[in-house]
Amino acid sequence: MPAHPEQNVRKIHVGKIIQSQKFCSNSISTCKYNPLSFLPRFLYEQFRRYNNIFFLIIALLQQIPDVSPTGRYTTAFPFLIILCVSALKEIFEDIKRRRADSKVNNFLTQVLDIETGKWQKKEWKKVRVGDILRIENDQLFPADIILISSSEAHGMAYIETSNLDGETNLKIKQALELTSSITSIDSIRKFQCEIECELPNRHVNDFSGNITFSNEQRHIGLEQLLLRGARLKNTSWVLGAVIYTGHDAKLLMNSKTAPLKSGTVDVKTNYRILILFAVLVVLAIISALGLEWWKSSHLPQSWYLDFLVNDKRSSFGWGVLTFFILYNNLIPISLQVTLELVRFFQAIYINNDIEMYDPNSDSCAIARTSNLNEELGQVKFVMSDKTGTLTRNVMKFKRISVNGFNYGDNENDEFSDIRLSEDCDRNDSNSNRIREMLRMMAVCHTVVPEKKDNGELIYQGSSPDESALVKGAANLGFVFHTRQPQRVVIDAKGIDENIEILDVIDFTSDRKRMSVIVRDAEGVIKLYTKGADTIIFDRLKPGSGQAVEICKTHLEDYASYGYRTLCFAMRKIERSEYEQWAPKYKAAGLMIEGRGKALADAAESLESNLELIGSTAIEDKLQEYVPETIQALMAAKIKVWMLTGDKRETAINIAHSCALCNHNTELLIVDKYTYDETYAKLEHFTSRAFNLEENNSEFTLVIDGKSLVHALTGEARAHFGKLALRCSSVVCCRMSPMQKAEVVEMVRSLGKHVVMSVGDGANDVAMIQAANVGVGISGEEGLQAASASDYAIPRFHFLRRLLLVHGAWNYDRSVKVILYSFYKNICLYIIELWFAIFSAWSGQTIFERWTIGMFNVIFTAWPPVIIGLFDRPVPAEQMMRKPSLYSSFQDKAFTLPQFALWIGMAILHSLILFFLSYAFLEKQIVWENGRAGGWLMLGNCAYTFVVTTVCLKALLETDSWTWPILVACFGSIGLWLVFLVLYALVFPNISKNIGADMAGMASVMMSSPSFWLAFIFVPLSTLLIDLVIKSTFTITAPTERETVVMHLKRLPSATGFERLASYSSSILEEGIRLLRGSAPMERRSSSSFALAEQARYGYSFSQEEHGAIAQTELIRNVDSTQPKPTGR
Repeated sequence: MPAHPEQNVRKIHVGKIIQSQKFCSNSISTCKYNPLSFLPRFLYEQFRRYNNIFFLIIALLQQIPDVSPTGRYTTAFPFLIILCVSALKEIFEDIKRRRADSKVNNFLTQVLDIETGKWQKKEWKKVRVGDILRIENDQLFPADIILISSSEAHGMAYIETSNLDGETNLKIKQALELTSSITSIDSIRKFQCEIECELPNRHVNDFSGNITFSNEQRHIGLEQLLLRGARLKNTSWVLGAVIYTGHDAKLLMNSKTAPLKSGTVDVKTNYRILILFAVLVVLAIISALGLEWWKSSHLPQSWYLDFLVNDKRSSFGWGVLTFFILYNNLIPISLQVTLELVRFFQAIYINNDIEMYDPNSDSCAIARTSNLNEELGQVKFVMSDKTGTLTRNVMKFKRISVNGFNYGDNENDEFSDIRLSEDCDRNDSNSNRIREMLRMMAVCHTVVPEKKDNGELIYQGSSPDESALVKGAANLGFVFHTRQPQRVVIDAKGIDENIEILDVIDFTSDRKRMSVIVRDAEGVIKLYTKGADTIIFDRLKPGSGQAVEICKTHLEDYASYGYRTLCFAMRKIERSEYEQWAPKYKAAGLMIEGRGKALADAAESLESNLELIGSTAIEDKLQEYVPETIQALMAAKIKVWMLTGDKRETAINIAHSCALCNHNTELLIVDKYTYDETYAKLEHFTSRAFNLEENNSEFTLVIDGKSLVHALTGEARAHFGKLALRCSSVVCCRMSPMQKAEVVEMVRSLGKHVVMSVGDGANDVAMIQAANVGVGISGEEGLQAASASDYAIPRFHFLRRLLLVHGAWNYDRSVKVILYSFYKNICLYIIELWFAIFSAWSGQTIFERWTIGMFNVIFTAWPPVIIGLFDRPVPAEQMMRKPSLYSSFQDKAFTLPQFALWIGMAILHSLILFFLSYAFLEKQIVWENGRAGGWLMLGNCAYTFVVTTVCLKALLETDSWTWPILVACFGSIGLWLVFLVLYALVFPNISKNIGADMAGMASVMMSSPSFWLAFIFVPLSTLLIDLVIKSTFTITAPTERETVVMHLKRLPSATGFERLASYSSSILEEGIRLLRGSAPMERRSSSSFALAEQARYGYSFSQEEHGAIAQTELIRNVDSTQPKPTGR
C-alpha cells in the first residue's frame, strides 16, 4: 500500500479495546425519517403535492378579514386533520422499516472478548472496528473483515457472493501466511496487530492495505477481504478482523439513501389539479368582471347601494380573492386523506393475502409503503435479478449421454435411470465407456472432499457445477473421497482406485474447458477434458462425426429444458510425449509477461485428437413457477429484463429455461470492449431489428457489463435504448450494482415508463431504489433487499398476483376514487357559479357555510372509500387466468380525455341540478307561518339533490355492488337528511354563530311536496344521460374486462338476482378475507414445467477465474486426510 497522508489512512488496532480513531456504528438504517428529519422531510413530501400547496394558500387567504365568504377556518381545520392523518400513516410505515432494520441489526455473531479471551455472541449492531470475529459455515459476514485464518489448509475459505454480485460460483479467499497459523484459542487470545487501509469507499473490486504483526509488515488486498453480506460456504470457520462497519461497509456504500418516491398517479393528479387551479383562477376573474359589469349597470339606478362605490370589498381585486376562496372547493380537499385511507387498507390487503404466503419460509407479502399501490397496476418493465430471485442457486445432476446412449429423465428431482447401472456392470465396450465417463466426473475437478463426524461425505468447491457432477458420480458408484497434493482416491464400485494428478490445466472463460492429466494404477497417462460442446468437438480426432451428431442431438434435448451442458473427452498420452510437454507447460507458468498466452498455447498443443466420451446435463433449479410467471407477465404486455452479475453463458442459459426467450428468438449479443465497437454493434442491431419489425421477429438483447459502460454514454445510449425497447427481452450480465441502477434509470427516462425492479440480494438495492417500484424477495438472502424495497414478497412467482390482481385492482380503484372526488366536488361547488349569476356576482354562497365543509368530510366521504376498498372490476381468478386483462386496465384509466369526460359530466350535472332545482322552486311557496323559501331553501334543496346524485353516481360507476357500497351510498343520503333535521332544530338554539340561518329549515323543506317530487325526479333525470351512455357502450362495444364479467354473471340455474347476489357476495368475502388474512381454498401443489424446443446449445459452467489461489495450487495445497483445526 503506497504511503498516504495521515488523514487518508484508516488505522486499526486489532485485539485492543481503545482505537486511535472514531468509527461509525455497525447498526444500519433504511428508514425514511429520524426524529430530527421527520418534520422537514414530511412537509417537503406533502408539499410536493400541488393540492396541499393550494389549500395552504387558501387557508392563509381566509385569515384576511372580510375576504372569505365561507369563514376563516373552514379550510384550515380540515387541512390540518389531513396532514395529521398523513403523518400518522408515514410514522406507521417507517416503524415497520425500523423493525426490519432491527431484525438485521440483532443478528448474532461470535466476537472475541479481549478481556476474558472467550468467544461471546453479540448482536451485529454491537460489532466494532478492530473486533476479532469467528464466522462459521453458512453464516453471513456482519461487517467488512480481513481474513486472519480458517479451518482449511493455508488459510483458504470459500465465499458465496451471490448476494453481492449475483455470481453463482464460490470465491476462494486466502489468509496471509503470516496469520494463517493463528487457529488455536491460545494464539487467538494473544493476537494483536495493526492494520492500515484505505478510507471507506464503494469500490468492491479494489482494496489495498498493510498489516503489521510480530514486527513484520505484509500487504493485504482483495484476496483477504471478506465483505459484509457475503456468506461463508464449504468452510467450517474463519477468523477475521473488522475494518469497516455499518454504512462504511462497501455494501452499504453502494446503497443510496431511501428516496422519496412519487407514483405516476400522484404526478398526473398534480397536473390535473394545476388544470383545475387554472380554471379556478379564470372563473374567479370572470366572476370579478361580472361584479364590475353588474356595478356599472345597476349602481347608477340603485341609490341605496351607494356605499358600495368606495367599499374596498367591492373592488375588482377583492372580488377576485373572494371568488377564488368561494370556488376553492372545486379542488377536493378530502382527496388526499381519502387516498391515504384507501391506500392504507389496500396495503393491508396485500399483507394479508394468503395466496402470497410461503409456508417454507413462514413469510408473506409486505407492503412497506402504500404510496405506490397504483404503480403496481401500470408496470411496463420488470427488471429482475437472477441468482436467488429467478434461480435457487441449487445445481442438480439430471442427464448423461455416453457412447450414444441417453440416460436419465426430466421428471425426477435427482438423477434416476436403472439402465445406466445395468449397462455399467456389463463387461463390454459400452460399460468401459460408462466407467471412464464416471471416473472423469469423479476426477476432473477442483472439489475437496470432507468427512463429517457422522461419516457423511460432503464436497467443497468453488464451482457448484463441479460439486453437482462429483455428487452425481458418487450416486452412481464412483465416490471421490480423498484428495492429497499429488493424488486422489475414488471408490469405483467398491474398489479404491489411486489416481495420480500430474497436471491441471485451469478453466478460463476464453478456453471454456478444463483438463487434468492423470496416471492411473496401471501407469497409463490420460488427459481428461471437459468443456463447451463446440470447443470439445473442434478438438476430437478424425472419424468422430457419427458420435458428434448423436451427442449434438442429446445436447439439444438437454438445452430444450434449460439444462447446463458439458462435454467430456479424453485421450491416452505416451510417456515420452508427456515428458516433452510437461517442462514447456511449467516454463510457461513461470513467465512474467505473456504468461496467459503461453499457458494457453501449451495446453492447446496437448488438448487435441480427443475421443468423445459423453456429455452431462445439470439443472440450475429455478424458483417455483418462474417460467409461468414470466410468461404471464409477457402476456400482460410487461417486458421482463434480467440484470445479473453472473457470466454470459449462465445468464443466457437461465433466460431460456425461465421462458425469457425461446427457439424463435434471435439473440443479439453485444460483447465489445471499446466505445466505437459497441456503438457500431448497437447501430447495426438497431437497424436490423427495425427493418424486420414488420415480420414480427422476436429479439433478445444480450449485453455484458464492459459493453454496457459504453452503451450508456454518448450517442450509443440512444441506440441502446431504442434497441432495448424494441426487443422482447433483454439480458444484461456481468453487471455491477450501480450499472443495474443506471439501466433502470435509463429505461425510466425513455418514454416515462413505470419500471419495477425485483431482487433478493444486497447488490440489488441500488436498482430497487432507482425503480418506480422496488420489490425485494424476502428469502434467505433477501433481508437487505427487502428492507430497501417498497414491497417484499417471499417468492418471485407471487409477483404475478401482486401485479395482475392487486396492481390492476388498486390502479382501477384509486383512479376511480380520484376521478369521482373531482366529479363530486365540481358537481356541487360549480353551482356557486350558476348562483352568482342570480346573486349580482356578490360572492354570496348558496349553501350554508358549515355544510360546505361537511360535504367532503361527512356526507360524501364514504362512497369513494368503499369504492377504493371493495370495488372489484374482475375476479382474481380471471385476472390470473387472463393476464391480458392487466393492460386493459391501463388503456383508458387516467388519461386526459377520461379526466375531461368526468369534469364535463360534472359540469353538465351541476347545470341540470341547479336549474331543475330552480325550476321546481321558482314560484315562491308561502307556508302557514308566513315564510317563503328564499335562497337558502334553494341551496339546501340543491345540496340534497347533489348528495343524492353523486351517491347514485358512485353506484353507477362501481363494477360490483356489495352491501358496503349500498350502505355507504344510501347511508350518506340518509345521514344528510338526519343531519339537516338535527342541525335545523338543535344548533340554532345553542349558538347564534352556528346554523342561525338554518332554524326551521328542515320543517320548511320536508313539508313541501315540490321538494319530495324533485328529490326523486332531479337526481334520476341527471343520471339518465350516464345510464344511457354506459349501457350503450357496454352492449355495443364491450371491453375485454366487461366481456369477462358479463360471462361470469351468466351462471346457469339462477335468477338474475341470485347471480348478482352470488357475484357480489364473493367480492365482499374476498375483501373481508384480505383484511382478516384468513385462509381461502387449499393451495396449489407444485407442478413440473418444461419448455419445448429451446436454444440448440446449453453450455454453462461456473468457476472462479484469477482468484486468490489458482486451481492448480488449490489442488496441490489440500490434503483431506489431515485433521482440521477447531479455532477454539
